Amino acid sequence: MGRVGSDMEVQFLPGVGPKRAELLRKELEVNTVGDLLRVFPFRYIDRSSFVRIADARPDMAFVQMRARVMRVDIHDGKRMSVWISDGTGEMEMVFFKGIKWMHEKLKPGSEFIFFGKPSAFNGRLNIVHPEVDNVPSGSPANTGAQSATDRTGTLTGVYPSTEKLKNAGITGKVMNKIMEAALEKGLSYEKESLPEWLMKQYGLVPLHYALRNIHFPKDMQSLEKAKYRLKFEELFMLQLSLLKQKYVRSRDVHGIPMPRVGEAFNQCYASLPFDLTGAQKRVIREIHTDMKSGLQMNRLLQGDVGSGKTMVAVLTALIAIGNGYQACIMAPTEVLAQQHYKNIQKFLAPTNVKSALLTGSTKTSERREIHAGLADGSIGIIVGTHALIEDNVVFNNLGLAIIDEQHRFGVEQRAKLWRKTTCGALPHVLVMTATPIPRTLAMTLYGDLDVSVIDELPPGRKPVRTMHVTEGKRPEMYQFMRNEIAKGRQVFIVYPLINETEKLDYQSLEAGAEEIMNKFPYPEYTTAVVHGKQLNDVKKFNMDAFSSGRANILVATSVIEVGVDVPNASVMIIESAERFGLSQLHQLRGRVGRGSEKSYCILMTGYKLSKESRHRIELMCSTENGFELAEEDMKMRGPGDLEGTQQSGLPITLNIASLAKDGIILNAARDCADAVLKEDPTLSLLKNQLLREEMKKDKYQIKDYSKIS
Repeated sequence: MGRVGSDMEVQFLPGVGPKRAELLRKELEVNTVGDLLRVFPFRYIDRSSFVRIADARPDMAFVQMRARVMRVDIHDGKRMSVWISDGTGEMEMVFFKGIKWMHEKLKPGSEFIFFGKPSAFNGRLNIVHPEVDNVPSGSPANTGAQSATDRTGTLTGVYPSTEKLKNAGITGKVMNKIMEAALEKGLSYEKESLPEWLMKQYGLVPLHYALRNIHFPKDMQSLEKAKYRLKFEELFMLQLSLLKQKYVRSRDVHGIPMPRVGEAFNQCYASLPFDLTGAQKRVIREIHTDMKSGLQMNRLLQGDVGSGKTMVAVLTALIAIGNGYQACIMAPTEVLAQQHYKNIQKFLAPTNVKSALLTGSTKTSERREIHAGLADGSIGIIVGTHALIEDNVVFNNLGLAIIDEQHRFGVEQRAKLWRKTTCGALPHVLVMTATPIPRTLAMTLYGDLDVSVIDELPPGRKPVRTMHVTEGKRPEMYQFMRNEIAKGRQVFIVYPLINETEKLDYQSLEAGAEEIMNKFPYPEYTTAVVHGKQLNDVKKFNMDAFSSGRANILVATSVIEVGVDVPNASVMIIESAERFGLSQLHQLRGRVGRGSEKSYCILMTGYKLSKESRHRIELMCSTENGFELAEEDMKMRGPGDLEGTQQSGLPITLNIASLAKDGIILNAARDCADAVLKEDPTLSLLKNQLLREEMKKDKYQIKDYSKIS
């Protein structure tokens, strides 16, 4: 049997065995008893109260009834209906599996406790596959009877499950039984991971108490204490692992001192056709303070769509140039790299700084020239995509790396970029994102970065009016487009592409483009189409047709989400808007309103919307604040997929804490981690010995986070 306690393999638990163990490993990543104890219920059912059949409704989550079997019908041997009554009414229990066994058990006249989710079918209520328990002997009718697995209290945990687990007979009830066995075999071997002083200071219960009461709570109060302890610990360890990198780095990693701003910076700044906003000036000051400090800068620059991040990036790059170093600006797509390059050239015109663009489609002859210019230092600023990290790209003295929309780059790719410096010190790093990230998420995804926020829009940016339009109003919408085009404006129409390979998605895009061309015929109107399956040349040709004003309408998938800048486009129509997340809708809306004209964003949907989709659409129509929307988005969807920032992108997996809902605990945990490291950056004091041990575990071994930015 090998290992004991929490290291024991789950197959040796009663009720598991090799087959079920293999399933638990595949479906829930559970190998040992210790792993199993950290699969937490995601909600609890109060098994102490009973509902009368007369009071049951289809919108109830779960009901527990005590009732007598009236009659049993079997249809084609494939479905069994069991009619039950408790004196207030009758209800049907439906079984598709285990019919033979249930038929023997559920004899008419006998009484049981039935538990399950009521649903409406043909105007009648039924429960499909209810859990069936015997009535405890000697218990009078309708008392708070307890189920076999629930001896300590009346709250029963509901665990994460999958279709495969259910099919293998690992039901909620079985999971509760297995968990009981796991606690019995493994709990006493679980070692406390938090020092006593810390538990005292933050009012945390011991680990054994927390694990017992998270699975089988004695009462509501014990459950809350258990939850708080486990969430706090998870978020605290996460912050500790991130901040430890930061503390170590601020002591060890010397950066390139860049005390001057230099002539090119002053030339560019003096010839700007507009004033920088207060927020832009503040951010540039924060950046320059970092760059002259002698330590490596690692800063995240957050700014809503159109807040002027590119301008800040250019001036930051010119600080590096003014100190004799090169700068690179890396973007996730060719379209965005080209856009940056075009903008940057405008700003660099008054200076004599040489810049270049390097992407996958740069011609070989040009590529050779650019490589030579980077190696001899004559090119000061290089803008590009992943092409910048190819092995044959060598810099003369790279002092600053600016990465745009960084969550689209993999860790390995970024680390390759850092290795290209030849200055004997790591380049300064500025990470930019236009995806407003709620503070709690930024603190965690970028826990070791300093955060700057541009929180005001440049003067002259007009608010975008957002409207919700349903399918029946399409003719009016087309008329509205004609009126805008007649005023000389341009229109974006975006289709959702949920899956790059989905035929259906492309069909709806193609059908949509065809309809637009019929309603807006050539030569009076010109429509360009852009999507991910086109060759780069075709995409670029069509994109240019729109941005140069040759095409009035651009029909596209969400490839245009980031960074396409067409000041003359005043209308953004988002088809099937209910299929987009809030932050994506907000990004798309940011493509218009860039000129001085009044701009509109039209959210097209079908008539039938889920409650959640309706809420999203209403939020979009009511606010333009990207940070507010991001907070809401995270509450609605969880941080799981905020614009690709998966929770799996975190250095450790969160089993119980939620970045969306546990902001208050996260703040407390971060303050605690901060205080611990201020006093003891290497965790070498005796009182922090447990924390030092915990940090040695594999899951906290983040590849040096300073290189991940």
